[in-house]
Parts: sequence; structure tokens; C-alpha cells
Amino acid sequence: MDYKVIIAPRAIIDLEEMVRYIAQDDPQAAAKLGYALIEKTHVLGDWPELGRVVPEFGDPAIRELILRPYRIVYRIDVAKKIIGVARFWHAARGQPELLP
Repeated sequence: MDYKVIIAPRAIIDLEEMVRYIAQDDPQAAAKLGYALIEKTHVLGDWPELGRVVPEFGDPAIRELILRPYRIVYRIDVAKKIIGVARFWHAARGQPELLP
């Protein structure tokens, strides 16, 4: 489908915070997690509807991929053929917070 995948500034901050936190105890695990989350977003360019609809929002354009216990929350813009990765979210934090 060739969608462009864009990672929002808030999602980049989320990822940096997660990696920094985990790196305090295990730098290798932190790097591995960071790369795994980024890698998971790359498939969205070809498979934008791969993730499930986020249950809390019920909007078919807001979806998520799961890499337990993390959620990669993204929006699909079909008209512009863009995937916007909105958040990298730890499931223990409850419902993801999204900006409009």
C-alpha cells in the first residue's frame, strides 16, 4: 500500500523515556526494546490496518500494535496515505492519551 510512516514528536519522547528508564538497569535490554518498537512500526507502511482498533477509542482510524506490555498507537490517514505513530504506551499506564 506504500503509506508513509511518521513518528510524532510525542511518540519519540515516549520511546526515549522508556529506553532511558530501562537502561538504568539493563542498557542492552533498553536498546533491544527501542529497536523492536521502531521495527514494528516499519511494517505499517505496507500493512496500515495490521493493528487492531484501539478499544478505548472505537475509531477505525486509530489502531494499535502490541509488543507486550507496550502499545504502539497510530492513526491512519487514508486520503494522504500517511500512518502517524502517535504514542508508544506502556499498558500499565491505562488508556493512551492522544492529542487531537
